[in-house]
Amino acid sequence: MQNLSIKPIEDTFINSVETHPRLVSNRSDNHPLLKAFAQTEFGQLLLKSPEGDTHDFNGRNNGPEAHLILNDWQALDALVARGEIGFAEAYMDGLWDSDDLPTLLAFGLANADALGKYFYGKPLYALWVRAKSLLRVNSINGSRRNIKEHYDLGNEFYALWLDESMTYSSALFGSSSLTLEDAQSAKYQRILDKLDTRPGDHILEIGCGWGGFAEVATRQGVQVTGVTISEEQKAFADARMHHAGLNHLSNIKLTDYRQVEGQFDHIVSIGMFEHVGEKYWPAYFDTIKSRLKPGGKAMVQTITIDEEVFENTRGKYGFIETYIFPGGLLPSKKLFLQAAKEAGLHCREIFAFGQDYALTLTHWLERFDGCEKEVRALGYSDTFIRMWRLYFASCIAAFTTGRTDVIQVEIIHQ
Repeated sequence: MQNLSIKPIEDTFINSVETHPRLVSNRSDNHPLLKAFAQTEFGQLLLKSPEGDTHDFNGRNNGPEAHLILNDWQALDALVARGEIGFAEAYMDGLWDSDDLPTLLAFGLANADALGKYFYGKPLYALWVRAKSLLRVNSINGSRRNIKEHYDLGNEFYALWLDESMTYSSALFGSSSLTLEDAQSAKYQRILDKLDTRPGDHILEIGCGWGGFAEVATRQGVQVTGVTISEEQKAFADARMHHAGLNHLSNIKLTDYRQVEGQFDHIVSIGMFEHVGEKYWPAYFDTIKSRLKPGGKAMVQTITIDEEVFENTRGKYGFIETYIFPGGLLPSKKLFLQAAKEAGLHCREIFAFGQDYALTLTHWLERFDGCEKEVRALGYSDTFIRMWRLYFASCIAAFTTGRTDVIQVEIIHQ
């Protein structure tokens, strides 16, 4: 794998800290979170206070070596009161920084035993967030609203930092030093190989994105019907297939997966299941079963979350669910398999490659940091840019610590 370095917000940790203009709290060193940091077991945290003091917290075991630059004590107050959402909002407002966001967030996840009680804020706030999130269910109309907030930000925005295939899911690097573009192609090809597709086969792609898989498949003579509920994605996918001279083999539909009719030789779904929501898992798998011809296969790629973490966080909502993917929920592997089985499907093979997603996200973050000027030129604010930087970093931390994984699952009728 390639060894990528993420462009730091500051060139160095100690020498670059400046007094933040929003410094309004004059807290002492007795903040309760400092006591919690002193109880961490893994790695090291070097904290620079707004007053310029340095606090060094060392765990008993090896782990992430993280830096936290506090520009205002209110950042820690926000974490205590509103959990990771408050801490994220404090970052978006510039109340804290780090020269390596993924490592800092990995430090927090690695030390969940000491810090976990702060992840979701005070009980009344967590209850309010849960109530608000329950209004974002993925009904047919609700899904359109939720997806529009993320995927209809503009094709120009995504084109700045995605690879040339406009693929917004984990690449497959394997053990070689592939480029991001080649690794995305390898991911698509593995799916086609597992399906054992032949020219003339007809694939339904549930959640076709910007058409990356459709282009690879149709170039091999396979017909693809792709469905998306993002107007921006459909417009891009239509244009790319026309430009490639492959539109006679593709049909990109602006429709919900639950409204698809007919049967198909195979079904592919990449990075879609995370957006379905637990309430609609049965509908998703029922769609696969009813639309898959006898003898056909489905290949589903999805992010999963550690079983214990899923149970401990069920019904709780954090930064990503609130600001990035409203209505989304990561399944555990066990629950994914169970939901498929209950629909009369059999998961024949599970292929996991979570560290490849960490590397994919590292590529995206590096590219995103490299086009900050262009993102601003599209009209996006500093707050938006910091939100997306934190989103990438949060995901990198989750994959590197094993909190999340990504799997490709081969599915057939029972």
